[in-house]
Amino acid sequence: MKFTEEHEWLLPEGDLIVVGITAHAAEQLGDVVFIELPEAGTEVSMDDEVVVIESVKAASDILAPLDGEIVEVNEALVDAPGRVNEDPMGEAWFFKIKPSDLSPMDDYMDETRYKDFIG
Repeated sequence: MKFTEEHEWLLPEGDLIVVGITAHAAEQLGDVVFIELPEAGTEVSMDDEVVVIESVKAASDILAPLDGEIVEVNEALVDAPGRVNEDPMGEAWFFKIKPSDLSPMDDYMDETRYKDFIG
């Protein structure tokens, strides 16, 4: 698993990368009340805004961590956005992307570096 400075986690799953937000990010957001997901089949470029999250505290965007195609989204979050607060590192993943280039993964943090980053 890798982590971005935007508090996303990236988990390789075969030739796909599963993307969600960290427990730290979910805690900072507070109670999530709305999530807007991309459509499967959408081509994205690294740093494109892909997901909109609204909480009782703020609205945030989740950025594409890699260039590629969104191949699956977690539709369960649309009806139950609070799952992000309950299980941000598991069942509350946002989307799966088929990357066109995996090399940016090398630049993301491992768990130890991420824990130091959030300090």
